[in-house]
Amino acid sequence: MILESLLWPTGSLWTSAGLGLGLVLLAYITASTIASWHRLRHIPGPPGTGFSKWWMLRNTLGGNMHLATKAACREYGPLVRLGPNQLVTNDPDVLRRLWAVRSPYKKGPFYEAVRFNPERDNLISMRNDALHTELRAKMAPGYGGKDNESLEATMDKEILVFVDLIERKYISTDSEYRPVDLARKVQYLTLDVITALAFSKRFGYTEQDTDLYSYIKITEDSMPMMMFLSIFPWLAKVLQSPVCRRLLPSEKDLVGFGRFIAVAKQVVGDRLASDQPHRRDMLGSFLAHGLTREEAEGETLLQIIAGSDTTATALRTTMLYLMSSPASYRRLADEIRTAASEGRISSPVVTDAEARELPYLQAVIKEGLRINPPVAGTMDVVVPEGGDVICGYPVPAGTEIGCSEFGAQTLSSVFGPDADVFRPERWLEAEEQSHSEKGGDRLKQMINTWNLVFKYGKWQCLGKEVALIELNKVFVELLRRYDFTLVNPSKPWHSINAGIFIQSDLYTKITRAGPAKA
Repeated sequence: MILESLLWPTGSLWTSAGLGLGLVLLAYITASTIASWHRLRHIPGPPGTGFSKWWMLRNTLGGNMHLATKAACREYGPLVRLGPNQLVTNDPDVLRRLWAVRSPYKKGPFYEAVRFNPERDNLISMRNDALHTELRAKMAPGYGGKDNESLEATMDKEILVFVDLIERKYISTDSEYRPVDLARKVQYLTLDVITALAFSKRFGYTEQDTDLYSYIKITEDSMPMMMFLSIFPWLAKVLQSPVCRRLLPSEKDLVGFGRFIAVAKQVVGDRLASDQPHRRDMLGSFLAHGLTREEAEGETLLQIIAGSDTTATALRTTMLYLMSSPASYRRLADEIRTAASEGRISSPVVTDAEARELPYLQAVIKEGLRINPPVAGTMDVVVPEGGDVICGYPVPAGTEIGCSEFGAQTLSSVFGPDADVFRPERWLEAEEQSHSEKGGDRLKQMINTWNLVFKYGKWQCLGKEVALIELNKVFVELLRRYDFTLVNPSKPWHSINAGIFIQSDLYTKITRAGPAKA
């Protein structure tokens, strides 16, 4: 019996052993939590953020992380603690320093969650600076006019298809009322534009007026999970492992995101097998400048997601603010219609150069992007070895620092006391004052801060100019032809943030445009 008791401990011994292990684990967790809190204890933030990620999780799942970080920066200052190892800043000068070309800062674990294809990194998710720089250099020419001479003509064609959709189905008259979810239709347009630009193969969302392959629905359903994974990056690595990969979208799927993985592979494969793999579009440019088949597949997929969702957000958000601001709407409509009647803009579609000569249009586009930046994830970077001093606070190496884009774009010190208000005139006023030394500094500061909407330095958005060309053309062609009215101003739409924005139910009445104001 004695030998048996030694070999096989009694129940009380197992209980004691388990209790001991539990106490050791509890002590370890407690010590780790206290050490983590102590490390950044000098940096202010909402209660409890030094001990857990609950504040981040709650606001992320609520779809309002962009507003929560903006409010936190206003309450606690330009550098705020959001989690045990997470900070956020709204200081434009700091953000430019963190994102500069020669900055020693690297992308943080946040980016593990935005590997759209679990098998490989894309330009956004890639955290190795050397590889990122090399890939970016190969892709940059594809976003410029030299390698894509038909860029404007391709956009023009898609915009006219969109106009045709409105003409066929959504014009309201005195006898017919045809409300339309403008948020969804605009995304059909941006999807067709980016697919036509990327690989000369449009999907036909606008013509068919439907969510082909349920791509939009499934993508919108999956984005909140992606943001959840950005808070717990280790989970993203688990899901992307070979064991769990079957749970993620696959090229074998007939609908949703997986369908686009399959389409990207097919398009790249067909192009490489063709007689003209380097034709003058984005995909041809990528291949001509050395992208491998796998890289081209990944970046084509990235273009569809990043190029369509963000531009759609800029279009529908700015349209909502215009419809909610009668004076701004009327001024822009009059500028466009007067230019059309005087022959200063081309028909049937304005050129980018002509649109850039319309000052109020440019002010509206800047203001729309400023008041609601299309990308609003924190996009954390990691403090390099040796630590740093940020906003006057010493910050140890390894700390993750994110961006409050909404906070930066509504700084009263940059944009004036009414920075929370959609008022395009602020850009014209700054331009008029720019002749004085003080006014010039103000305009420069506004533009430098606004440019952060597209990030900066080594991570600046390659599609910036393409997006601005599209915005120029679409706003002119819509307001040249039509007038837009909100169906329900008290609840104009549904909008949540999941890194990018998920927006729907922007129900609008579209009527034919009236004459320009004399």
